[in-house]
Amino acid sequence: MKIGSHLSKITFAALALALISQPAAADVKDGVDAWSRGEYDQAVKQWRDPALNGDPDAQFNMGQAYKTGRGVPTDLNFALEWYKKAAAQGHQKALDSYGHLLHYQGKVAEALPILQSSSDRGDPRARYLLATELFNGTNIAKDWVRAYALMSLASSSGMTPASESLAQMDKYIPLEQRQAATVLAGNLEQRSSRVATASADGFPINTTPPAKTTKQADLPPSSSKESTAVKPAPSAPTNTVSPWRIQLGAFGEDANAKKLWATLKRDRPEIAALQPVYKASGKITKLQVGPFASKSAADTMCTKLKAAGQACLVVPV
Repeated sequence: MKIGSHLSKITFAALALALISQPAAADVKDGVDAWSRGEYDQAVKQWRDPALNGDPDAQFNMGQAYKTGRGVPTDLNFALEWYKKAAAQGHQKALDSYGHLLHYQGKVAEALPILQSSSDRGDPRARYLLATELFNGTNIAKDWVRAYALMSLASSSGMTPASESLAQMDKYIPLEQRQAATVLAGNLEQRSSRVATASADGFPINTTPPAKTTKQADLPPSSSKESTAVKPAPSAPTNTVSPWRIQLGAFGEDANAKKLWATLKRDRPEIAALQPVYKASGKITKLQVGPFASKSAADTMCTKLKAAGQACLVVPV
């Protein structure tokens, strides 16, 4: 049994979140501004010379343009070359995209060490692809415990293909190995927090055309000292408490979610009083517990659980 065969049915652009780096260089920043307005030709024009002169952010952005076919014709080989140039200068998002695209083009042996590095820093797509390889055991030694741990983390990040693959894994991987994977997932999440850099490369934004709506979109935080992250408009009055939960796992069978909660309720008294919620998401059942009155309270509990080896993710109700 192999998983991941549905990858060919998913466009690479859908798997790879299109991000653009905005560095301090004025012309590259002007390109990012043009891109955000949908002026893709102008953006590429601004980036081309800095990219040719070795600016890693401009090189990464050129890779994104060629990958998405905006401002230039789609050409994954050109995208790969620009990613490679930026990655060689330490641009982490370029390195991530380079590994994803190598794997997509079937250059798996070349991609694997890059995917491992990206996975160690917490990149969900790298974890998904690496987990697929570890489960199938075609290009790398089979390791179902590590495969399940990485796929769980990718699923918890919101990757639908990872959740679907996790449901397939539930049918083949024995319960004791899945339990060991839960512990491993917590350890891997702790390690990725230590490995990941404190700030992102430039200021990433989504490359989808601006939506005609007044609702603000979530953006990753800026690496600059002044945060320019846009926060979503509140959906409730400011005097209303918006509770949070912590997600402890995602399972192909709800019985496994209930078994995990029974074990945690017995072994982790600090969460025994919380209420479990078994949230269905397609074929996946997510174990969430709460509520917490604030995100900081949920973060504090998640930190404690991760320190004990339990995978944990803070989610809004």
